[in-house]
Amino acid sequence: MKELIDIAFSPVNIVLTLLMILLILYWVFTMISGIDFDLDVDVDIDVDTDMDIDTDTNIEGGNLDFEDIANTEVNKEDVVGKRRKPLKWWQIILIYFNFVGLPFMFTFTCWIFIWWLCTTITTTITSTYDHNLGYLVFLAAMIPSLILTKIFTTPFKSFFKNLNKDGDEPIDLIGRKGTLQSTISGNKMGSAEVVAESNPLSIYVKSLNGEQINYHEKILIIKQSEDKNYYLVQSYND
Repeated sequence: MKELIDIAFSPVNIVLTLLMILLILYWVFTMISGIDFDLDVDVDIDVDTDMDIDTDTNIEGGNLDFEDIANTEVNKEDVVGKRRKPLKWWQIILIYFNFVGLPFMFTFTCWIFIWWLCTTITTTITSTYDHNLGYLVFLAAMIPSLILTKIFTTPFKSFFKNLNKDGDEPIDLIGRKGTLQSTISGNKMGSAEVVAESNPLSIYVKSLNGEQINYHEKILIIKQSEDKNYYLVQSYND
């Protein structure tokens, strides 16, 4: 047991070991308290190249934040032919290795755990956990661990697709009324606030018929888009 602890907290493995401990504490605290500390970092997903993804970010009043992107499923049917700005290298990595399409912290935890396993097992077998060569193993294990993470997490896509970002069964919003938080018209996307089961929810919306609906107008949710990223609404008068 002492030998295992020495290996896990050796100079080579200590960084990933501490990360694993922090992630375990994160999940335990999240399960006990019900508080979600998911990352909320503003990023723009500008799409182009031969793999153009139709994630319309023309949203009145602001950009999609990281939490929205991290929980958006990127499907084959979302690939379109029109040209847009090219993806940045880190955006391609996030999409390819399932950091997009699954909850970010879920994929991140899987990656760190697999990376930790690869590094710890390899340095133990080669007895390099306290040797300078172990640092090369540590860096080299990053790539295969990403590949293994992609393989491991891909089956979870169909599961998370049927849940909302908090892991609950999605609430049916069709037919509910809400308040528009930005002016929309044509193909412009905006946001709206809907109260469902006593909880205020913020959703992305587009005008059903392309007609202009002004800020703070009452709306009626008619249907959800095929990619489940936004709702089609129309103006509603009490």
